[in-house]
Amino acid sequence: VNISILIVAVVIFLLVLHHNFLGLSDFLKRELSDSSPLGLQPIDFIPAIPQRLTDERNKEISVVIAASDERLGGAIAAMNSIYRNTRSNVVFHIVTLNDTVDHLRVWLSNTALKNLKYRILDFDPRVLEGKVPVDPEKADTLKPLTFARFYLPSLVPHAEKAIYVDDDVIVQDDILELYNTPLKPGHAAAFSDDCDSTTNKFAVRGAGNQYNYIGFLDYKKETIRKLAMKASTCSFNPGVFVANLTEWKLQNITKQLEKWMTLNVAEELYSKTLAGSITTPPLLIVFYKQHSSIDPMWNVRHLGSSAGKRYSPQFVKAAKLLHWNGHFKPWGRTASYAEVWEKWYIPDPTGKFSLLRRHSEAYEAK
Repeated sequence: VNISILIVAVVIFLLVLHHNFLGLSDFLKRELSDSSPLGLQPIDFIPAIPQRLTDERNKEISVVIAASDERLGGAIAAMNSIYRNTRSNVVFHIVTLNDTVDHLRVWLSNTALKNLKYRILDFDPRVLEGKVPVDPEKADTLKPLTFARFYLPSLVPHAEKAIYVDDDVIVQDDILELYNTPLKPGHAAAFSDDCDSTTNKFAVRGAGNQYNYIGFLDYKKETIRKLAMKASTCSFNPGVFVANLTEWKLQNITKQLEKWMTLNVAEELYSKTLAGSITTPPLLIVFYKQHSSIDPMWNVRHLGSSAGKRYSPQFVKAAKLLHWNGHFKPWGRTASYAEVWEKWYIPDPTGKFSLLRRHSEAYEAK
């Protein structure tokens, strides 16, 4: 009897051991098949990319840029610099006028940008009627595409967030970092402030009051005084910003901007000494103390003015985004660090757009 009991116990033990072994074998097979298509575990364990990072890379990053025909080379260089410096899923929303669409398509499809993800959006200038002062003798000076940034929710209706960049920028880092700029609750946009930015600590001396509100708004007008905005408030640059489009729509930001545009036509609310774009004043009013800040290295500007010559090559190299705002553009003759911009420029296959360079350079080229 004892021997029989012992045999039964051994058999049960062996059955349990066999069952556990099969379970372990199945588990290992599953692990191996998941880790490698060949069923082999690597010798050195390489941890998988965190799900959060893969999600960020797959998330569509909407970048809005205006592209006018006379400045199309700038937009091309800007998009190329963004495209080459990120692995993220960037989709460009290129805002242009109808007569530029064909030129833009040829430039994109016949160059190294043929794999770029983009949507071309035709901007209707009629939306600005009654909102922008027009001098009949200078009707050609109106640049309707500069106001495209006011209509972001219409341009990218399905996005929750978007980046707007001017066509005179070069990006030297991953645009994902700018996209991830934290915005405070209730803020519809994040800009680079003027008077406390890295750029302006040494670049804007002697530029008058173009770094605070009094440089853009006429404080002699009662409508402006009633807003109780301090004239010394630091202004911001609207050439590069991150927008929370959900908040933008909730606050009817576009309608607010249009309201101040219309009031300016009637009352001339902008400063008479205004040196910058007329798109800035309505933004300053609507976003007064209601905007977040981006890292100043993501908008190193004034390269299009004499102030840009003060930057050291080391500082320019360290900048995440270079901005040639000002009179001198990098595709022209006298801009600072034009050679940095030119590294990202792709020649126009149609030959319509060409770089302007100093006469001596043109002579040497011949």
